[in-house]
Amino acid sequence: MAIGQVLIIYQLEDNTISIDINFIITNNRLSMGKRILLVDDDLYIRDVYEDVLKSEGFDVDTAANGEEGLAKLILGGYDLILLDVMMPKLDGIGVLEELKKNTPQQKNGQIILLTNLGSDPVIKIAKDKGVTSYIVKAEITPQDLVTTVAKLVG
Repeated sequence: MAIGQVLIIYQLEDNTISIDINFIITNNRLSMGKRILLVDDDLYIRDVYEDVLKSEGFDVDTAANGEEGLAKLILGGYDLILLDVMMPKLDGIGVLEELKKNTPQQKNGQIILLTNLGSDPVIKIAKDKGVTSYIVKAEITPQDLVTTVAKLVG
């Protein structure tokens, strides 16, 4: 990660105005606070993913179950959603079904399914409901997650 500053200077007759803009480059990409929603009931996964994504400059919001995640999705404004399949109160498929019935107030970016099994039949169901891809949690390192997220929101 590189943190830097761009200095833009405008010169107007006798006055000089300068504007500082902070930025963070993640994997050679400008992250500029891309908003990520992480919906997972596993506290350990939430904490690890949130920490690693925040350390790379992403603005991460979390939800501990499907109902909480759905409420945040309906408000909208996320560049990317990481959605677990198996959760209490409302599972990932239930979230997708409810989201179809409730248009978000602000547009959301793509939804990536988080699962424990790469051959899970739920993946096909989720893709039919709008999920663009999936991540097998057991097969991805935190750094791989950052790389994947950076590519998806870049």
